[in-house]
Amino acid sequence: MPTRPATAPTLSRALVVIGGLLAVLWGLEILDTLTMNSLDQYGIEPRQTEDLPNILVAPFLHYGWAHLISNTGPFLVLGVLTYLAGVARWIVATLTSAVTSGVAAWLLSPLGTITAGASGVIFGWLAYLLVRGIFSGRPGQIAIAVVVFLLYGSVLWGVFPTAPGVSWQAHLGGALGGVVAAWQLHRRPTAAVQGTMGR
Repeated sequence: MPTRPATAPTLSRALVVIGGLLAVLWGLEILDTLTMNSLDQYGIEPRQTEDLPNILVAPFLHYGWAHLISNTGPFLVLGVLTYLAGVARWIVATLTSAVTSGVAAWLLSPLGTITAGASGVIFGWLAYLLVRGIFSGRPGQIAIAVVVFLLYGSVLWGVFPTAPGVSWQAHLGGALGGVVAAWQLHRRPTAAVQGTMGR
């Protein structure tokens, strides 16, 4: 029975999905403001077992409007570019980056701090877009990586402890998650695997 080929995501669909997620982030910040920062408690507190579920919640929360606004542009651009790689790949890259970012913050951040924000996912998308062409060898993906690096390459300094009050731990974890996702989704089969598949 013939199967219908999956259609590639369109730019308009990507904008709707990522724009919708951005609307959620802004809506939550409005709610947080109206409730006197009541949502901040759902960030990630290091080495607190009860805070582990917050790893999946913290990317949606921000500590003030300046924090959210600084993440909005990169979230939209890098989110759309990642979504255009395919919905399944976007989901894998997003979840992997969110989890590795949250785990890194939970394990490595100083006690007494609480980490939240979408920047871990943003760093994951950035790393994914930068390295997937290395694993796939596709010229188009390499070209996109060059453009992304020119636009956002300087952001990578955020994986180092260079700015007080900024969670380099979450940034580093997210970036590692993006690399893992790119390797998992785009690596070329080895010669041995290709030979086995050809038999």
